[in-house]
Amino acid sequence: MRPGIIWRFIGVVAIVVVCALAIWKLPINLGLDLRGGTRMILEARDTETIKADDDAVSRAKEVIERRVNQLGVAEPVIYRQGARRIIVELAGVKDPHRAREIIGRTAQLEFRDERGNIIMTGNDLKTAVAGYDQYSRPAVNFELTGEGARKFEKATLDNIGRRIAIYLDEELLSAPVVQTVIKDKGQITGLGSMDRAKDLSMMLRAGALPVPLEVLHAEVLEPTLGQEAIDQSKVAAAIGAGLVILFMLFIYKFPGFVADIALVIYALIVMAALVGLKAVLTLPGIAGLILSVGMAVDANVIIFERIKEELRGGKRIRAAIEGGFSRAFGCILDSNVTTLITAGALYLFGSGAVRGFAVTLGLGILASMFTAVVVTKLVLVAIVDRNPEKYRKHFGV
Repeated sequence: MRPGIIWRFIGVVAIVVVCALAIWKLPINLGLDLRGGTRMILEARDTETIKADDDAVSRAKEVIERRVNQLGVAEPVIYRQGARRIIVELAGVKDPHRAREIIGRTAQLEFRDERGNIIMTGNDLKTAVAGYDQYSRPAVNFELTGEGARKFEKATLDNIGRRIAIYLDEELLSAPVVQTVIKDKGQITGLGSMDRAKDLSMMLRAGALPVPLEVLHAEVLEPTLGQEAIDQSKVAAAIGAGLVILFMLFIYKFPGFVADIALVIYALIVMAALVGLKAVLTLPGIAGLILSVGMAVDANVIIFERIKEELRGGKRIRAAIEGGFSRAFGCILDSNVTTLITAGALYLFGSGAVRGFAVTLGLGILASMFTAVVVTKLVLVAIVDRNPEKYRKHFGV
C-alpha cells in the first residue's frame, strides 16, 4: 500500500473514532415533537403610544430570545408567524404557567415618587441579580447605569423621608421610605418568593417588551407521542438502511460491499455532526436522515457505473477506478450542490420543523459527498492494489 494511501486511511480511521466518541459522549437534542415541552402562540397588541409594527414585533422577539436563553432551555425555537404573531417552542419545559409569566410579561419596571412622577425605568438598570434583603427575604439587587445613577441620586436626595414606589407592569412591588441618598445600587423587595425574585431579575436583565404580548394559545406536548415517533422512525430507518445495503450487495457485489462500509461511516459522521453542532433533532429531521440514506449511495451508483464503462473500454482496473471517479465527480457535485441550495433555502426561509429537515438534509449531503468521493475510493484502491486482476471480475465486466 502506498504511503499516501496509508496516511489517508489513518485520517479516515481517526475521523471515525472521533465521530464515535462524540456520539457516545454528547447528548442528542430532541425537538418539541420528540421530547415534549411547551408551545406558545403570542400576538403583539397596540398601545395608546406604540403601534405593534414590524420593528416592534422584531424587537419583542429579540427580548423573548434573551429571556428564554436565560431560562437555560436547550435549543429553543422562536420564530415569527405573520405580521404580529411570535411562536415559542420550548422542548423539555413542562410548566406553561411559568413560561407564560416569564415570556409573555411586558416587565416594564418603573420607580415613581409620591406625586406619581416616573423617576427612572428598567432601562436604567445595568444588572439585576436575585438575592436576599437584610431580613433574609427574597429580593432583587440591582446596579444602575451611569445615567440611571445620576437620576436615582437626585431623586433620593429630593425625596428623603418620602416613599419611592416600585411598579412592575402597574403592579406595586414595594414602596420603601428613602432614608439616605442612593447612587448606583439598590434593592427591590416585597417579592414573596425566591422563584419570583429570580424570574424578575431574569426579565430585567433581558429587558422590557416594547409592546404587550397576548398569549393566544399555550399547550404542553407529552413526550409519549415523541417516543412513539422515535420508535417508529427507528424501525423505518433500520428497514430503509437494510434494504439499501442488500440492494448494493446484490447488484454490485464487491463494490457494493465497499459502498456499505462507506454508508456506515456516513451515518457516524452525520450523527456526530448533529451532536457536535447541538442541532435539534425533530421528526422531519429524522425523515431527512432516512431520505439521505438513499442519497448517500446514489453517488456510489454513479461512480460504479462509470468504472464499468472504463473497464469495457479496455482500461486496467486501477486506471478504470481513477477514470470512473474523475468522470463521475462533476455529475455528483452538480446534483449535490443543487440539493444543498434547496436545503439552504428551506433553512433561511423556513421555520421550526422545516429548518430541522433542512439541517439534517444538508449535513447528509455533505457527509455523503465525503464518503462517496473519499472513503469509497480509498477503500477500493487499498483492496484492489493487493491483486488487481482478481478484483476486476467483481465489477461485473
